[in-house]
Amino acid sequence: MDEPVWWHEDVPRRPGVYLFRNAEGRVIYVGKAVDLRSRLASYRRPGGDGRLAVRFLERDAQAVETIVTRTESEALLLEDTLIKQHRPIHNVRLKDDKSFLMLRLDHGEPFPRLKLVRAHSPRVGKPDGRSRLFGPYSSARSVRRTLADLHRIVPLRDCPDSVMTHRSRACLKQQIGQCCAPCVEGVTVAEYDAHVARAARILSGDTEELERDLDRRMRAASDGLDFERAALWRDRLGALRRTVEGQGVRPRDRVERDVLGLARRGDDALVYRLAFRGGRMSESRPHRFRSELPDEELLHAVVTAFYGSGRREVPRELVLPCRPAEAEALERALGEELEIVVPGGGERRRMLDLAGENARVELARLDAESEDGAELIEQVRRLLDLEQAPEVIDCFDVSNTQAAHTVASRVRFRRGIADRAGYRRFKLRELDGPDDFAAMREVVGRSLRRGGDEADLPDLVVVDGGRAQLDCGLAAREESGAWSVAMVGLAKARPARGRGPARRSATEERLFLPGVEEPLVLPRHSAVRHLFERVRNEAHRFAITYHRKERGRIQSRLDAIPGVGSVRRRALLRRFGSVGALEAASVEEIAGVRGIGAELARTVREHLREG
Repeated sequence: MDEPVWWHEDVPRRPGVYLFRNAEGRVIYVGKAVDLRSRLASYRRPGGDGRLAVRFLERDAQAVETIVTRTESEALLLEDTLIKQHRPIHNVRLKDDKSFLMLRLDHGEPFPRLKLVRAHSPRVGKPDGRSRLFGPYSSARSVRRTLADLHRIVPLRDCPDSVMTHRSRACLKQQIGQCCAPCVEGVTVAEYDAHVARAARILSGDTEELERDLDRRMRAASDGLDFERAALWRDRLGALRRTVEGQGVRPRDRVERDVLGLARRGDDALVYRLAFRGGRMSESRPHRFRSELPDEELLHAVVTAFYGSGRREVPRELVLPCRPAEAEALERALGEELEIVVPGGGERRRMLDLAGENARVELARLDAESEDGAELIEQVRRLLDLEQAPEVIDCFDVSNTQAAHTVASRVRFRRGIADRAGYRRFKLRELDGPDDFAAMREVVGRSLRRGGDEADLPDLVVVDGGRAQLDCGLAAREESGAWSVAMVGLAKARPARGRGPARRSATEERLFLPGVEEPLVLPRHSAVRHLFERVRNEAHRFAITYHRKERGRIQSRLDAIPGVGSVRRRALLRRFGSVGALEAASVEEIAGVRGIGAELARTVREHLREG
């Protein structure tokens, strides 16, 4: 069975969510799993015949990203958040779907009570200073059981106002200790407010008191050999814990917050950043470093690198595992509104635990990749008959915009792992119209010349394409003088016509080597093939991203010209090949395009020159 390009063996056996992305990096499907590895493995078949279980994965999926959670309930809530954020085209979204349960405490009432509401229910309303929401909760049954237990510790009323105001004597719940009877003045306003504050603390995650009470009841029943009642208290203790799950991925407030989890092993450090915006997780990303600094110094450097350049938005709150060095100076430098928090418990602690767990899982995965990478690049060396193992591999890809504007990308892998610091984007300067072969020659030559000047040459260059693209890359290598750099071309086989064993597989990957007539077919399931596919797909994704960005910029320049619509824009680009060539053209040349007269030609030229 041919392994899909997104599959990798180090998927953790943990609960969490997974996001499938296409070649452009867009999320196309979000799912949850109790065991991420088992769930993703189930998509690789069925039947061992090379087909994927889901057709769109075989057609579109190029990469998969996983986020570990502590429990399945957290995974359920995070899945809902990510689906609403990314709107994946292959996820089912019903217009009348219900959201998760919330508990509302309305301080505007004379004696506030807890109400069960839905997150999107009209009863929830907009947050204001008189009401507070707790949740969301994934299990209505466990919430109701926990509310019953909560009333044993904090005897708030649960009857509606219409019932409370018409009572002349206390109800049965007051007699069994589950209500303080404000209806018959059994409690003062101050005493009731203290009960409300206590309930809010418990629902905010401070459940130790309630857990101790349930645990005491369970042990007392067990010691009295009343095992049925002991099981009841055990189940209610479990229900209580389930109600506070999920707060690591769905905060109760809407504070702009970044949470940085830290994991270390030797001089390897990994910071996992969770960004919360608008009451939901908006981003999760790992960042790896090499440093022997203590945690406080390392976090100071990381926070400065993240937010000091101004390229990343500074949140209102930064949650860290320890106080960074010179924290006050950081807060002053990054903005008066920033608050650095080192939580000891509660909701922020759960968020930090979630970020820390993801950091540990990701660091373990990268360590395993690094160990496997040494053996993997040794296999590449033997396959290509190189003198030394290619620790640094560069791959180039060319992309055309509207068959006119051409851009290119370079991605870099070190020991089999993507090195984003080595990624580069190129605008092609020497082309006159679309020409992929000339574009490959130009971009490889520019990269190798710069690498030679800066002593930053790769060990191996992979060009996306067959024999013709490889020849262009080799010519660029000769021109740049980087003769020590090995070079290969990588291309999928085109399906041959006909039937029978002679028919070439459409999924066949071939390596084109310098001076070798026949391409080398990479075996299925081989680690070397998976490495080359991963490198090529990443180069393609990076080029497509740049391609789209440039296309939007070019269209906006021409669309801003009065009188130039989509038809005339296409005609101009078809005639001149690029906006740069159009800008250099004379008024007479522009006027010669069908549909463009002399007056509009002068307008086009003036706008482009001014721009």
